[in-house]
Amino acid sequence: MHPLVSQLTEQEKISLLSGGTFWTSADVERLDVVGARYSDGPHGLRYQAAEADHLGLNNSEPATAFPTGAATGSTWNPELLREIGVALGRESRARGVDVLLGPGVNIKRSPLCGRNFEYFSEDPLLSGELGRFWVDGVQSQGVGASVKHFAANNQETERMRVSAEVDERTLREIYFPAFERVVRAARPASVMCAYNAINGVPASESRWLLTDVLRADWGFDGYVVSDWGAVRRPAEAVAAGTDVAMPSADSHAEEVQAALDAGALDLAAIDEAVSRVLSVHDRVRATRGVLSDVDLAEHHALAKRAAIESMVLLVNEGGVLPLSPTAREDVVVIGEFARTPRYQGAGSSHVVPTRLDTLLGAISSVTPRSVRFAPGFRLDGVADAALVDEAVRLVSQDSTVILMLGLPEADESEGFDRDHLRLPTEQLELLRRIAAVTDHIVVVLSNGSVVELEPIVGRARAVLETWLGGQASGAALAEVLFGVAEPSGRLAETIPIRLEDTPAFVNWPGTSTTVIYGERIYVGYRWYDRTRRDVAFEFGHGLGYTTFSIEEVSVSIPDPTEPLVWVEASVRNTGERVGSEVVQVYVGDVVASLDRPLRELKAFEKVELGPGETRRMRLLLDQRAFAFWGPSGWTVEPGTFRVEVGTSSRQIVEAFDIELDVPMPVTPLRPDSTLEEWFRHPVGGPLVNALFVRLHGSAFENTDEALYRMALGMPLNLILDLGGTEDAETVVARLLQEAHG
Repeated sequence: MHPLVSQLTEQEKISLLSGGTFWTSADVERLDVVGARYSDGPHGLRYQAAEADHLGLNNSEPATAFPTGAATGSTWNPELLREIGVALGRESRARGVDVLLGPGVNIKRSPLCGRNFEYFSEDPLLSGELGRFWVDGVQSQGVGASVKHFAANNQETERMRVSAEVDERTLREIYFPAFERVVRAARPASVMCAYNAINGVPASESRWLLTDVLRADWGFDGYVVSDWGAVRRPAEAVAAGTDVAMPSADSHAEEVQAALDAGALDLAAIDEAVSRVLSVHDRVRATRGVLSDVDLAEHHALAKRAAIESMVLLVNEGGVLPLSPTAREDVVVIGEFARTPRYQGAGSSHVVPTRLDTLLGAISSVTPRSVRFAPGFRLDGVADAALVDEAVRLVSQDSTVILMLGLPEADESEGFDRDHLRLPTEQLELLRRIAAVTDHIVVVLSNGSVVELEPIVGRARAVLETWLGGQASGAALAEVLFGVAEPSGRLAETIPIRLEDTPAFVNWPGTSTTVIYGERIYVGYRWYDRTRRDVAFEFGHGLGYTTFSIEEVSVSIPDPTEPLVWVEASVRNTGERVGSEVVQVYVGDVVASLDRPLRELKAFEKVELGPGETRRMRLLLDQRAFAFWGPSGWTVEPGTFRVEVGTSSRQIVEAFDIELDVPMPVTPLRPDSTLEEWFRHPVGGPLVNALFVRLHGSAFENTDEALYRMALGMPLNLILDLGGTEDAETVVARLLQEAHG
């Protein structure tokens, strides 16, 4: 317990459980308790000097706008995320910010989510690894991080009141692991609880979520802060484990005091919450050294490097990219995004950049070629035939056209979801008109979540996905297009062919109060692989300007009775340029007692190599790489597992079937356990057989095959009851006692 807790009055304690202002936690001047300053900032510090809103409607102070989560997720480079975190931490320190609200590690359940630009991936391992390095970087500068939004916060539609109806296995295997990885490995100062409910209980009021899982299971020693306005019932939130309800609200203290006076809330719960808040703020501030001047030019250079690493080259027919910087013909650039870049998302993460590069402004730094430009379309969605005609007149049969397409800010944002995956109609019409003149088209995409590519692939020789690449994205794009740098991104989310193919299609977005996670654990590539659906581009895909070979792959098991496996591979750059490759290791359970994905990402590493260079990589698969969430928690069953090494979820270079001789887990039996579950139990099976011999003269396996198979799925107590056994419940209770000793 923090030493100041005993010195605080009851009223002072309660005051510390909600905001002091819109952007700060409360002070207690009598004891020199200074509240923490919060600021939005997953990809840039949104510091507002004056009291203001939380939704990005007012201007904030200039800060480096780094690439958004959709972009940095595609880097597959945890160390780069640490560097970005360090830079964000330094800018936060310079502004007096104590806790930076980020990162967002929610899973991309559907490509329609309006906030997908802020999140890393559809995969929990990739999201968690990138998130923990981001947190590590921020907190190395004496600034706390608040990982968000916990949990199952995967849509903007009705986000303030919808209940995510999702089973525990799906939560544990898909929606929790990124948070768990950050909590265990990076020790974040704070976790932000979400607006939504989970299975009918608001996240801010869920003791199971905030205390049993977050604190007891994962060992979280920070404090829980609510999303702004997420707490509706303050006393229930405090009892559940929400420590600070933001923003400030007089009613919060009044309701907590009333519950305390009525005996509905224990003072011990308040003391624990206050102690957590004070202890974390002390811990964060104690790590601060002397802050040197923040080098914004250096941060801009980092933002450019991150933008380059995040770009995913989807298609490159005939090696059309990189473009020659010395060719004689003019460069033809079409698309309003070339001069008005879409570089960040909208809503609470909106940043006022310290500077802003555009493609048009940056091309001259990488090539002396003349540039001809036409905007081609408006960003307000209004069709303009004159702009299209002007653009087409710039194009000749031999022209190579850089065509900048993407989603306007009005099409995706915090606060609402998309209802389709299409690019704007006027942009597709522009592409059609240009393609009628030349097929030398390089399409550059700017968007925060995936778009339908069928109208583009086949018309364009190259397709470069740049996401929302931050304030330096224009200069980064110029360097990538003309070969100064290589696009080294890999898809962190599957690009489907159609919206109808996506996992959550039939359940999205639910009703005004409920959304059912009917696809369960089959999110992203897990769904597409399990259902054997074709996709436009698979998870992990990405091309570059050089080629690689993955060779001498091996798998070693130090002890088959322990689920620990080493995977080794040599990566060789077989091309003529420096480039990067991402080695991806997937694991599948060949025979399991319940349904499992065909493959799941369990390890990865990104490596940059020069021409002809080779590097040996060694990756560890630990217990969780083989486990599923079962009735007894994380469970590894003995048997055959398939370990696959490749460069995407569908580009597998080598596959190995390995045997793990771990102990067979024993699932505890219950009164409603089925006959099959009894037979699987090492003690319960013989007991049931002995019972049937005593009752019917033979073991149940000797009965008619069709009847036997039907009965396996029935509860034992029901079988006994239907068979005329008197007091079947008592019989089963006695068997349970014997089976469990």
